[in-house]
Order: sequence, then C-alpha cells, then structure tokens
Amino acid sequence: MKMTFRWYGETDPVKLEYIRQIPGMYGIVSAIYDVPVGEVWPLESLHKLKARIEGVGLKFEVVESVPVHEDIKLGKPTRDRLIANYQQNIRNCAAVGVKVICYNFMPVFDWTRTELAKELPDGSTTLSFDAAAIEKLDISKGISLPGWDSSYQADQLRALLDEYAAVGEEQLWANLEYFLKAIIPIAEEVGVKMAMHPDDPPRPIFGLPRIVKNRDDLARLVKIVDSPANGITLCSGSLGADLCNNIESLVREFGGMGRIHFGHLRNVAVEADGSFFEAPHLSCTGSLDMARILRAYHEIGFEGYVRPDHGRMIWGETGKPGYGLYDRALGAVYLNGLWEAITKFVPANTEQKDAA
Repeated sequence: MKMTFRWYGETDPVKLEYIRQIPGMYGIVSAIYDVPVGEVWPLESLHKLKARIEGVGLKFEVVESVPVHEDIKLGKPTRDRLIANYQQNIRNCAAVGVKVICYNFMPVFDWTRTELAKELPDGSTTLSFDAAAIEKLDISKGISLPGWDSSYQADQLRALLDEYAAVGEEQLWANLEYFLKAIIPIAEEVGVKMAMHPDDPPRPIFGLPRIVKNRDDLARLVKIVDSPANGITLCSGSLGADLCNNIESLVREFGGMGRIHFGHLRNVAVEADGSFFEAPHLSCTGSLDMARILRAYHEIGFEGYVRPDHGRMIWGETGKPGYGLYDRALGAVYLNGLWEAITKFVPANTEQKDAA
C-alpha cells in the first residue's frame, strides 16, 4: 500500500515540505489547477509539478483529477473536441510518469455538503451533510451551499440544471459509455489506470442523475470497457455515506478483480435519515471500521495508492476545510500503523479460507 497526500500546489497553505515529514508518506496527489476545464494541460506545467514534488523526496504518480467537462456528461456536439483534449491530457500525464488518474462523472458538482465547519464535542470542526436541509432547498430560487464551484453565476447554474432536466440516468450512462470507449484505449496505450470516483453523497440530489452510487453501479461501470485500465477510486467516505454499501465487500470484489486503482480512506458518522459528518479516521469515531476495511485490502494483496482523504480542522488550523495538514497527517499515520500490524500479524486470505 502506497500512502499519498493531496496537495493543491503552491497556493496550498499546507507546505509540501511538511507533508514530507509525515512518517510513511510515499507520494503526492495533485493536478494542474490553472487550466480551464476541458483544455489541454501543458507538458511544461506537468514537468514543473513533478520536479517540485520529487525535489522534496516524494513521488508524483497519481493525478486527482482531470475534470470531465459538463458538455461530455450532457452528450453535447462539442464533446468530441473535449474528449480529444482529455485523451491528450492522459498522454501528457503518462509522459511525466503518472500511473493513475482519478476523475468523476457527477453532474454539475463534485461533492455536496451543507456545512463546512460542523463543531464536534472536542472542539474540532468537520464537513457535514444535512439531508433535511437539502430537501428544503428550492432550486428554482437558486442554490447556495458551502464548497460549491463559484465559477458558476446564478443564471449559468440554473441554465445548466435546466439542461440536465432532460438527462435521466440511462442517458448519463450512455454518455459515460461514449466517453469511456474513447479514453480507455488511450489509457491502455500509455500505461495509465483510470479510476472513477463514486458520487458524493451516493444518491440523487436536486433531481440530477447519479450513476456511481453502489455495488451494482460499480459493476456496470467496469463492464462498459472490460479492461484493467477502466477502474475505480474506492472512496470509503463517499460510498459509506449509504450504510447499504458494505465497503469491505466492495474492496474484496473489485480489488479482487484488480479494478481498484486508488483508495480514499475516510470515516463518516451516518444517521438514519442519510445525514452524516466526516469523523476522525479512528474506527470507533464513525460508522465505518477502518481496521476491517484495511484488512480487506490486505486480503486481496493490494499494492496500490491510498490517501487519508478529508480530515477535520484541529488545533486552530485554518485553510481549505477538509484539507488541513494536522488531522490528515494523523489519519495517514493511523492508517499506516493499522497496515503494518495487519501485514505482520494477519495472514492473507484468512476470512476467505475460513469461509471455505
């Protein structure tokens, strides 16, 4: 298991040199953030990013993410040009040694939360999702939620939502199939593994179609193009926000077939109505048992990339909610500690042998 840490470049308040000091850290997950969605990332920018990361002694082998333009998701006539640009981005990433590209196919937004600084009993703050608050929103009057992409003006957002009104789940699946059949051959050609991130949270929101929510959706995804290059970012926090999703089982099934290329390791505390907040990584603090999840990764012989995903804001740290240094560092060390104990003292495939 290769532990990585997301870094947003030189504008990130978390210093690269501090990330290097986290024990057991293998590499950095990053991207090119100053190029508009749908355009080609310059090779020069990628080489510069790689040199900066490797200059502190870390690897740059995972990109998160190369965003998918909304016109591709909507299946508009402009998609072929945008897909050609996406193909070139895959080639350019491969040219600097990137092995995995994480991306998603969520309409309009990436992730949805109703609060960025929910205060926990210990005084730390965390990202949270209030299902009742979402249900009460009237999207006809516009939407204002924390963490939303500020690049959309209110009228642009309404127009985009209107376009999606004509796109159901099956049409979105068809548009995804068109996209995957165009990019996976390129990924195979250059040795890159594409890793789809699931919907966050894993349910329809505001009438928008959501198609990567559960086990059956993941199975359908990997069958569209039956290739090891067509894989998954298994995000425990995203999928775990629906307690019907058994994360350990998903790890065994899709990791066992070699389709998990990136693991996001995050704990969530989930309520009966679907509300949740992002808990510390420690198993006893949330609804997910991280020790059992890592044991499942061990059982299938996972040697890929993981990261501690989001964290709380603790010890007075300010900055991008969910992406502070301190709690993610604690999470990384905790997860590496679990992994060391599991690999030293738990034989591989123990539960599978017991079941037999």
